[in-house]
Amino acid sequence: MATILSDLGTEILIPICAVIGILFSLFQWYLVSQVTLSPVKSDGKNGYKESLIEEEEGINDHTVVTKCAEIQSAISEGATSFLFTMYQYVGVFMVIFAILIFVFLGSVEGFSTSSKICTYDTTKTCKPALMTAVFSTVAFLLGAVTSVVSGFLGMKIATYANARTTLEARKGVSKAFIVAFRSGAVMGFLLAANGLLVLYITINLFKIYYGDDWEGLFESITGYGLGGSSMALFGRVGGGIYTKAADVGADLVGKVERNIPEDDPRNPAVIADNVGDNVGDIAGMGSDLFGSYAESSCAALVVASISSFGNTHDFTSMMYPLIVSSVGILVCLITTLFATDFFEVKTVKQIEPSLKNQLIISTVLMTIGIAIVSWIALPSSFTIFNFGAQKVVKNWQLFLCVSVGLWAGLIIGFVTEYYTSNAYSPVQDVADSCRTGAATNVIFGLALGYKSVIIPIFAIAVSIFVSFSFAAMYGVAVAALGMLSTIATGLAIDAYGPISDNAGGIAEMAGMSHRIRERTDALDAAGNTTAAIGKGFAIGSAALVSLALFGAFVSRAEITTVDVLTPKVFIGLLVGAMLPYWFSAMTMKSVGKAALKMVEEVRRQFNTIPGLMEGTAKPDYATCVKISTDASIKEMIAPGALVMLTPLIVGIFFGVETLSGVLAGSLVSGVQIAISASNTGGAWDNAKKYIEAGVSDHAKSLGPKGSDPHKAAVIGDTIGDPLKDTSGPSLNILIKLMAVESLVFAPFFATHGGLLFKFF
Repeated sequence: MATILSDLGTEILIPICAVIGILFSLFQWYLVSQVTLSPVKSDGKNGYKESLIEEEEGINDHTVVTKCAEIQSAISEGATSFLFTMYQYVGVFMVIFAILIFVFLGSVEGFSTSSKICTYDTTKTCKPALMTAVFSTVAFLLGAVTSVVSGFLGMKIATYANARTTLEARKGVSKAFIVAFRSGAVMGFLLAANGLLVLYITINLFKIYYGDDWEGLFESITGYGLGGSSMALFGRVGGGIYTKAADVGADLVGKVERNIPEDDPRNPAVIADNVGDNVGDIAGMGSDLFGSYAESSCAALVVASISSFGNTHDFTSMMYPLIVSSVGILVCLITTLFATDFFEVKTVKQIEPSLKNQLIISTVLMTIGIAIVSWIALPSSFTIFNFGAQKVVKNWQLFLCVSVGLWAGLIIGFVTEYYTSNAYSPVQDVADSCRTGAATNVIFGLALGYKSVIIPIFAIAVSIFVSFSFAAMYGVAVAALGMLSTIATGLAIDAYGPISDNAGGIAEMAGMSHRIRERTDALDAAGNTTAAIGKGFAIGSAALVSLALFGAFVSRAEITTVDVLTPKVFIGLLVGAMLPYWFSAMTMKSVGKAALKMVEEVRRQFNTIPGLMEGTAKPDYATCVKISTDASIKEMIAPGALVMLTPLIVGIFFGVETLSGVLAGSLVSGVQIAISASNTGGAWDNAKKYIEAGVSDHAKSLGPKGSDPHKAAVIGDTIGDPLKDTSGPSLNILIKLMAVESLVFAPFFATHGGLLFKFF
């Protein structure tokens, strides 16, 4: 059965969509760059054609702009130097791990260069295992570099846009919103298009060598996903420790002890705090979602390569996962225009609905897109590899698999929003519990987090059941891709959060008026919720991706069934379920230790620098930045090693059955902790913001800043910081990374693994 879309059409469509994505992001960047950061010579009343608030208040405009520019360059320098330091350490790790991949995979056939019989189709010969080792290593390095570049570019754009958002806030909420949103879109589209383009080019280059041996070709491509996610792990953990050490330190001394507002320039940790938003929430998030995207593509391609697509060498249907992503870029492009061009945000109340509409519009349009792609890029009937057998699947069934993942993502996003936005009762209840102190606030917040797990888990469960019933493991892999198909929009609303957070900080530090700070706070509160939605997406997709990779691993390691009742598997399940707790313990303690140092340093400066509280002396920002940098680099190594070494140790000593138990266990427990941690932290943060904003009568009765309920809310927010920004988001990488690593090393584990059980 031929497909409607020809192979040539596919070869044109995928790169063109990727290039359109890159061009669109450059165009958005150009629009953001039109906001100037240098004082303008007057061509009207005040150097601006549009009237600014400053005119009524008579503040000298030039000093404000110059101050904003200074603060922005300090934040940018801090973020850049941290990422460079981190990449040096991570680079060493990359080289060591690349050598490991080569040695382990090369030794499967004893480093022989002769062709071998294929694993799945014994009538054919495949390329030697040694070449798979070489190409897997190359793919790993490519994935790692792409991941690092994605994170780095995102951070650069965010630090470029933060002060520009602050300056635009003088003209009104709508202008500031558009700048923050556009810069988020720059990151979203760059990342989605880059990931797609590099993967597509890699496949085509590897095909020159592999020719018709698609099984070996796509097995080596899995290294791309491993590279992407291993970098994301260090970015997420390192960035998360950095940002939260600074945040907790700044809050505890500044707000609780000294009673000065958040982001007050007198607070020594304030620059480190703003740098942290960029390295943790932007660079970390970018690498993380890139990793999910790369892995779900790899999982789908591996399963497809041993199904009828691979056996008949049908290039278009084989590239179905990439075509879905390509169409996703076009859909997100149209969706973005709705926020920036078709409907303008005029008031504070319209900010959150506008961001929510982004999710709804992209999901609806994408459903239509998937229907078209499934119709033109798939034969009407084909077979999918299902644990040793081939299962007959129709193209409409595959359309349902992708759609169920896409809509599950939307449901998870909205449930997350309901539990973390201060517009709804859950967060308002948490805020209300602050009346009786911090203890009740903590109890309510924890309960909210545990409760928020229920619906997302059902959504993930339903999508797994539907997609597996229709198309086995391939269905699950494309369901994960469906959830990530609108990644450009998801990342845009996600990166918008930290950018507006920074904008608020800059407004406070530059001494702008109260009204501007109110506008940036409104942008920031919406950004908090969208960040929680982004984390929900990342965790939900991680669960599906991990299951798909698990299926590919089980097929590759030639296990037909994973029997929970055998002791080998059951001990694996228990240990696997424990790993997320161990990992969370490490990351949270790291934040605690780093925050302790930060608190001591901030206190020391307040006590020893004369005139600091009066605002006549400048604090020493650099020392605080250094504390965060050193702590995060040192502390990210142990959690990273735990995740990277576990599959290797289990696979080598206990074999593939136990490893499959470990993967299943870590998936099941990791998803629950990740969702509850993210939502608890998000709810505490927004409960504090709800009291501070004092919009409703209920909020006014709890406030103002500095009241006892507000202090209780600040404590809750501080506890929630490491939960929502360090442990929670890093856990989804733990789940995926262990699965993709097991898949890459599966040939080695299948032939040489299980040393301990060979003796007993």
